[in-house]
Amino acid sequence: MDMALVMEYSWVLLILIGLEGILAADNALVIATMVKHLPREKRKKALFYGLAGAFAFRFGSLFVISYLVHIWQIQAIGALYLIGIALYHLLKKHVLKPRVKKSMEEKKGSGFWTTVIKVELADIAFAVDSILAAVALAVMLPVTTLPSIGGMDGGHFAVVLAGGIIGLVIMRFAAGYFVVLLDRRPGLESAAYLIVGWVGVKLSVYTLSHPELSVLEEGFSKSVTWKLIFWSVLLLIAVGGWFLSKEKPQPSSENEAAANS
Repeated sequence: MDMALVMEYSWVLLILIGLEGILAADNALVIATMVKHLPREKRKKALFYGLAGAFAFRFGSLFVISYLVHIWQIQAIGALYLIGIALYHLLKKHVLKPRVKKSMEEKKGSGFWTTVIKVELADIAFAVDSILAAVALAVMLPVTTLPSIGGMDGGHFAVVLAGGIIGLVIMRFAAGYFVVLLDRRPGLESAAYLIVGWVGVKLSVYTLSHPELSVLEEGFSKSVTWKLIFWSVLLLIAVGGWFLSKEKPQPSSENEAAANS
C-alpha cells in the first residue's frame, strides 16, 4: 500500500474507534442497568456470557455481510437501519426521555439466565449498529491488493473486523472512561448518533450509485466531491458536538463531602 492509502485507512479506523467509544459507553450503561438487580457475584458471569455470545455473533455476521455487501437491496436495508436507529435514539433522548425512564423504573428484575439472554440480545443489537456503520465507512475506501474475503476486499474486511474487535474491547475495558466523558458532556451522545445517521446517508448514496439502480452516477459515491462533502459534514458534527455540548459542572470537594456525610 502507498502512504496515501495507509493514511485514508488509518483515518477511517480512527473515526470508527471514536464512534465505537461513544456508542459503547451508551451500550455499557444499558447493559449495566440490565444486570444491576443480580447479586454482585452473578453480574460478571451474566456480562461474560452475554459478551461471549455477542463476540461469536459479530464474527459470524461479518462473514455473512462480506458476501451480501454488494447487493443493493442489502445496502438499502443497512442505510435505512442506520438512519432509523439514529432517529430513534435522538427522539428517545430528546422527546420520549421521560416516558422511557418511567417504563424502565416499572420493570422488575429477571432471573439469571433471562438476564443473560437480555444482555446477549442487547449486545447483538449493538453489534449490528457497529458492523453496519463500519461496513458503510469501509466500502467507499479504495480497493487494496489484499486478497478478497467473501465478497469484500481484504482491506475493507480488515477495517470492519478491526472495528468490531475494538467495539468489544471498548465495551469491556474502556467504556468507563467514555461513561465519565458522556456524564460530563451529555451532548456527545447526540453527536454520535448524528454521525451514525450521516453514515447511513453515505450508505444511501452508495446504494443509489449501484449499477443496477443508477439513480446517481455510478462513480459519484467514490468521487472526490462526495468524499469532501461527507468528511466535512462528519467533522462538523464531531467538532460541533464537542463545543456545543455543555460541560456539566462537577461537584466541588466540599459538596461531595456534604453529600457523603
